[in-house]
Amino acid sequence: MSPKPTGYVHGNDLILARTFQASVDDVWASVTEPEKTALWLGRWEGEAGPGKIVRLQLLHEKGQPWANVMIEECEAPHRLAVAMKDDFGDWRIEVTLTQADDETVLRFVQHLSDRALAGDVGPGWEYYLDMLVAAREGRALPSFDDYYPSQKAYYLQGG
Repeated sequence: MSPKPTGYVHGNDLILARTFQASVDDVWASVTEPEKTALWLGRWEGEAGPGKIVRLQLLHEKGQPWANVMIEECEAPHRLAVAMKDDFGDWRIEVTLTQADDETVLRFVQHLSDRALAGDVGPGWEYYLDMLVAAREGRALPSFDDYYPSQKAYYLQGG
């Protein structure tokens, strides 16, 4: 499989989107409920809410590490902004959901500290968002090797 990259870099923002044939509430559950996030990203624990920290276990990363995630903003079911820090840097992420008719568009933005990080980060988020699609559709999850390093040059050029 050779998935085509879909995102782009605008300034220091990495931006990707996915469209779902589902209600905004259904997609919101896929990105916020721990039993559903475990299917594509990782499980989390703790009391969620703006200004609170939850612990996220990244199930598809080497060693399945845990990370503290600060929920900066949460406007259910339309917007979630989080921040976390790990060995690879600072991560500031926003997810926005917009429903039109029977479709919901998920817009993902990572605010990069350095635009050059897009070459490594972009393929990773393509992979994770495709995992979300596959998990929601009950399909086999993709392999990270299909995304990286093949998509690195695309993102280094800005998408």
